[in-house]
Amino acid sequence: MIHLAQASEGFFSWEWVVNHLDEIWARTVEHLMLTAIAVAVGMLISLGLSLVALRYRWTYSPITWFTGILYTIPSLALFAFLVPITGLSILTAQIGLVSYTLLILIRNTVAGIDGVPAATVESARGMGYTNRGLFFSVELPLALPVIIAGIRIAAVTTIGLVTVTALIGQGGLGFFILRGLNLFYSPIGTTQIVVGTVVSVALAVAVDLALVGVQHLATPWSRRKAAA
Repeated sequence: MIHLAQASEGFFSWEWVVNHLDEIWARTVEHLMLTAIAVAVGMLISLGLSLVALRYRWTYSPITWFTGILYTIPSLALFAFLVPITGLSILTAQIGLVSYTLLILIRNTVAGIDGVPAATVESARGMGYTNRGLFFSVELPLALPVIIAGIRIAAVTTIGLVTVTALIGQGGLGFFILRGLNLFYSPIGTTQIVVGTVVSVALAVAVDLALVGVQHLATPWSRRKAAA
């Protein structure tokens, strides 16, 4: 037991964690803010592109093709391409992070709108809804479960990608992982890697659960339908 405790102390330093709680909290908040900005901007852009794709159906394939290419670019390669243009800045980080949200959000938004029953749409038109009123009052609310599912995927994915932006001076919790790699053969180094990883995973789980709660509050009819 003594040998096990000594090995644990050699791998992980609780003292470092206690002494750096303020920094861990600050990096966690920074991580969350970078994620929130990227997902919010991604939602606005994807909503606009989804409206275009729904209005002009022929544009859906080109839009998803282009955003699909962005999604497949390795994050390090994308940031390396952007740095000479926008520098080591939060703008560089956000351009990359937002790019990775678009394909997920556009596909789910279009799929959600297309999933609204045709009978419901026709009934709304019969009640005098304009195209704008139909979209915002009928189609968008009914599509929320599918759209929020896309937001959940985008948010969790972005939380993981934010750690990579530590390489360009951003990154939130990724800062601990990067700094820990430079001190990998010391207890302080492995402690920082573990802290950055564990807190990132915990943050992803917490955000996902929060979005599930938002979905339940925003779509009470879906709960009644499931109960029935």
